[in-house]
Amino acid sequence: MRRFFVAPEFLLQEKGVISGDLFRHLSTVLRLKSGDHLLLADGSGREAEAIITAVEKDGIHVGIGASRPLSSSVESPRITVYQGLPKGEKIDLILQKCTELGVAGIVVFEAARSVTRLEGERLEKRLTRWERIVQEAARQSGRADIPTVTFSGTLGEALGRNASSLRLLLWEGEEEQQLKEILERGDMPESISVVIGPEGGLTPEEAAEAVDRGFIAVSLGKRILRTETAGLSVVSILQYVWGDIG
Repeated sequence: MRRFFVAPEFLLQEKGVISGDLFRHLSTVLRLKSGDHLLLADGSGREAEAIITAVEKDGIHVGIGASRPLSSSVESPRITVYQGLPKGEKIDLILQKCTELGVAGIVVFEAARSVTRLEGERLEKRLTRWERIVQEAARQSGRADIPTVTFSGTLGEALGRNASSLRLLLWEGEEEQQLKEILERGDMPESISVVIGPEGGLTPEEAAEAVDRGFIAVSLGKRILRTETAGLSVVSILQYVWGDIG
């Protein structure tokens, strides 16, 4: 049964009408009809079964069952990625793939070496686009929750009062400590934060600030990965070691 996202309050009803973009997708693209079943999720880990009772001009009418929390047989840490804003549309790929890999949140920040700068109306449009990307990626990958997407002006502002159990800084300037060594040392943490720089990486000052805030600088070895590859590689490794991959 396919899963689609609706507003949390929608699941509190016994019946409702699906309109807007989701209505057009269900009726025009998927050609669903009366009697078809689907799963509706609120993006926060709750879902409910629904049955289409009618397809009208104003939307798709559904009967909604009792909502329930999504159960998972795999315990895994909540992963938050702090991504330095890259050039062009690379961030779209990062958001999409991080969502598919199961991260809990993505914080985009303007690093000192970020070429792109966002503010005002341009930022609002980007945030709307980013939220749409993660919602679509969550639907396509079968998630019942949607990762949060936020934007911050600087790395220091982004990190704030970060209290993750494990805080990792992926930095090409680190020559001794590799990610593998960190993963072999301890048990699964409850939460993990990972900082990734933009093209050109983080400055020494930014790296030092992260370390001062409790982040552990690590390297992936001799390979230098592009910014759109680095975060995805680290998240994949973390999910393999402690999460639901493999």
